[in-house]
Amino acid sequence: MRYPLISNTFFKQNREKLSGLLPKDSLAVFAAAANMPRNGDQFFPFRQQSDFFYLTGIEAEKAFLVLYPSCPEPELKEVLFIEAYNPVKATWDGHMLSQQEASNISGVQTIRKDDQFDAVLRELMHSAQAVFLNLNEYPKYHTVIADSNKLLADKIKAAYPLHDFLRAAPLLEGLRVIKSETEIKLIEQACQITGKAFERVLRFVEPGKYEFEVQAEIDHEFTIRRAQGHAYAPIIAGGINSCVLHYTDNESRLESGDLLLFDFGAEYANYASDMSRTIPVNGKFTDRQKDCYLAVLRVLKQATKLYVPGNTTDQINKTTWKMMEAEMIDLGLFTAEAVKNQHPESPLYQKYLMHGVAHHVGLDVHDPGLKYQPLKPGMVITCEPGIYIREEKIGIRLENDILVTENDPVNLMAPIPIEADEIENLMQRNY
Repeated sequence: MRYPLISNTFFKQNREKLSGLLPKDSLAVFAAAANMPRNGDQFFPFRQQSDFFYLTGIEAEKAFLVLYPSCPEPELKEVLFIEAYNPVKATWDGHMLSQQEASNISGVQTIRKDDQFDAVLRELMHSAQAVFLNLNEYPKYHTVIADSNKLLADKIKAAYPLHDFLRAAPLLEGLRVIKSETEIKLIEQACQITGKAFERVLRFVEPGKYEFEVQAEIDHEFTIRRAQGHAYAPIIAGGINSCVLHYTDNESRLESGDLLLFDFGAEYANYASDMSRTIPVNGKFTDRQKDCYLAVLRVLKQATKLYVPGNTTDQINKTTWKMMEAEMIDLGLFTAEAVKNQHPESPLYQKYLMHGVAHHVGLDVHDPGLKYQPLKPGMVITCEPGIYIREEKIGIRLENDILVTENDPVNLMAPIPIEADEIENLMQRNY
């Protein structure tokens, strides 16, 4: 494990909060992530399912958690199942989690082997009336591949068709959207690592380098600073690639006079950071590039003030789009008169800014959180205005992670360079 062990008090409290939301005679069932096939006999690197980690801290597959707070048997109010020890697997793959280790990490007292799961569930279902099952309900996500929780839900519903089945996702979303002090510290650590990687590439980037070489510098810094890796596929986009919103090929040569757009973030203890920066490949912005850059930076600073209790991400988006629209007029992309005459369902700014500017960050880079939900202290949300002018090969996005508090918003990425002059000075190159 790369990160120091998190106190199991954190996971205990998370389970207590969720258990407090379950009606009497209801239980909730959760599955760990499964190893995902890569090719041949290989798997992708394992990453725990976020809700399962939030509730247990366990970093292993073939594990299950059952919460049944009104269970008549006290020792079965919460049960964690882990993979039974297999000496052959341990010989080939390494250490396997013991029951004592699982209890120490999670704080769960009743630990059973995974091959006992069906029998214990059958016993619990005899007295339970309803079952909360957990599916990925992120509104913009869809996949035809069934994950471990979907497979488990289908199995339980088929085996117990007369029970009532309810959704665990809304309950967990309500809990995860407000970050505890423990979570905020972990996100701050992820942000710090991200900042160190950005400072490293400022010293590395120059014409003739390739995007994948720049990514390698980021990967190296992440590794030596104990990050698990990237929180999402990194975007290292030079020249015209900077105008491709989700460009992840990262294979083009960097040319003098072009911009280089970064969108990457370290994952630390399974918690994400999400940062965007844009720099000149040769270390010096052109006048036009700097005008566009400063326009986005002005909006970023003004929009950050919107991250206060009672506002919503939907309103932040709409207000920030209007700010960028005004900057686009000043940049000569269209006129104020043209805006007055534009089609209301196809505003002119959308040609140059076609994405939202605010989403929640936590165990997932796009963490649960409804866009109409009023902001509350403890939420961590991105602020990421941008401008994309394809005909000029100008793509600029600037993004920070913002903590909502009872007072002013807190920029968790405040130490990371962002001022145009500061970036040019740090690059220290003359071409």
